[in-house]
Amino acid sequence: MIRKYREADIDQVLDIWLSASIKAHSFVGPAFWKAKVSEMRDVYIPASETFVFEADEQIAGFYCLYGDTLAAVFVSPSLQGQGIGSALMDDAKSRRACLQLSVYSQNAPSINFYKQHGFISLGEQIDEQTGEPEFIMELYC
Repeated sequence: MIRKYREADIDQVLDIWLSASIKAHSFVGPAFWKAKVSEMRDVYIPASETFVFEADEQIAGFYCLYGDTLAAVFVSPSLQGQGIGSALMDDAKSRRACLQLSVYSQNAPSINFYKQHGFISLGEQIDEQTGEPEFIMELYC
């Protein structure tokens, strides 16, 4: 079931974000992601519209919208490949007429996932925080 995020979800959401970020972005390194946990807790999650996928009273994944930006889509690494990400993506698409996102160019699995969901690449930029190249992608705009 997908539902609106509640403050009580924060620890599970942060655990998923951290473990999935480390797995998907090994080219950045785990220390960077660990250093960003408090910003996620105190700045990014509160500023976003966040929705969670809950199964058996556990959060399996989540996504964040910030305006028309899909700021995050993360699924617990142990549950990836089971359709949770697609369910989250479909829910996000139903809430906006236009979606944009950025994704590291070295993150081929995520790029393929977004392409399968209809996103197209608009160009490339450098992420200011990591110095890594990333693609800007959009859907419906």
